[in-house]
Amino acid sequence: MPSLSDGLWPRRLLALTVAAAVAGAVTAGLLRVPSVNASAVSVAVWLTLGLRWLSRRWWPRRDGHLHRRERVSGLNAVEPGLVARRSLAGWVDLALEWVMVLVIGAGLLASLPQQGRWVDVVRPVVAVGAAAWLGRTTYEQVRFTGQLALTASAIRHGREALGWSNIDRVSPHRRDGRIDGVRLRPAVWQSLRPAPVVGGRDTAVPEDRLVAAIEAYRSRPQDLAREPAGGRDDAFVGADNFGGERDASESY
Repeated sequence: MPSLSDGLWPRRLLALTVAAAVAGAVTAGLLRVPSVNASAVSVAVWLTLGLRWLSRRWWPRRDGHLHRRERVSGLNAVEPGLVARRSLAGWVDLALEWVMVLVIGAGLLASLPQQGRWVDVVRPVVAVGAAAWLGRTTYEQVRFTGQLALTASAIRHGREALGWSNIDRVSPHRRDGRIDGVRLRPAVWQSLRPAPVVGGRDTAVPEDRLVAAIEAYRSRPQDLAREPAGGRDDAFVGADNFGGERDASESY
């Protein structure tokens, strides 16, 4: 169990409440789905999958900045740090993921017969399963501050946390011929997994700014816990490098 004094319990409870409300509403809605023609279900599912495929090939311009927050809700503590918000493409992907889960769940329920002992078991299982998936993604969105955060303790991207001590090289990462994220090459390889990648299409901050920020704090991540001189993030590496900005909000 996490420590009761880590400062994250209000955020955890808020995220859990919102996730439970979303899951409950989705479950109630899916259990009311009527039976429809199988062809209509197939068209809806394939249309959703097609939109999902097209959205992954849409690359809008990303020109966001890293914003300083005094209270960043991380994995194990509340601490100061730099936060990168989710990009427009990231929000579209998340929305289409929701739609895809809802359409597939509703399609499965709509294709079931009206009566049958096994139907009475399968229907709530499918509804609760889809609702649980959406509740989990809702919990993660409410629970953490930003899509990516740089704090003194770790680099967090989504639910993944990476320590600073094992980073040997930072470079833009290419995927399918495009620059998509920042590759953190480990100093000591501890497994056969590829080098972790942070940022990318779902993050509003472009790769050059992330590379500059990570390089600037890689050897002294403890500086992220201190207020920069003059109250500005760019006091360390310069605004031209990663576009650091002060966010006056104290919410987390």
